[in-house]
Amino acid sequence: MEYWNRSRQSPLPVKNKLRELRAARAWSQSNLAEQLSVSRQTINAIETGKYDPSLPLAFKLARLFALPIEEIFSDVD
Repeated sequence: MEYWNRSRQSPLPVKNKLRELRAARAWSQSNLAEQLSVSRQTINAIETGKYDPSLPLAFKLARLFALPIEEIFSDVD
């Protein structure tokens, strides 16, 4: 029964610093999207918290910004 209850929990909310990191480099959403081979809409959705990136995309972001994933993404308290 406990397994069933855990599977009903909502996903962990995630916040990110993507907009700040991108702005510090004077990159547009389109510039960043091109470097990651995703759409500008994907970047916008990540920045606004409407979409959490896949793990491979999170790793690509971390490599691009030369930061650990935890410095870009964190759970919401």
